[in-house]
Amino acid sequence: MSQAPPPQQQHEQPQQQDDILKLVTALETALLPCLPARELQAIDRSAHPSHQIDVERHARDFMEAAKKLQLFFIRLQHQSQPSKEEALKKEISALEEELKAKDELIQRQEKLIRGWKELLMNQRAANVTELERV
Repeated sequence: MSQAPPPQQQHEQPQQQDDILKLVTALETALLPCLPARELQAIDRSAHPSHQIDVERHARDFMEAAKKLQLFFIRLQHQSQPSKEEALKKEISALEEELKAKDELIQRQEKLIRGWKELLMNQRAANVTELERV
């Protein structure tokens, strides 16, 4: 019994998927140059500054793309969490439902007690009548 997401959320999902794909593509694009640059540095044991700069630049680009992806997921996580006001409203609603259920239970118990009192009063009246006849 799953409910369909609200229309606004349905519209946001394709946008979020596009954003994720863009961020992952940026991350991959930043990672790919790191691999050959790292291999070149390993093969070429010379301390050539341009190789070191390339590796550092590619690594920095990769880290920036990774941070953007991480921030996106953090922002997405915060969006999916209800606000304090929504959480309180939900909790209040749950408490009101609980009170309603307990009130109904109390009313049923009171009705039973009234019925038992009536039975006792009738039985008492019958006993008094019986005693008066004796």
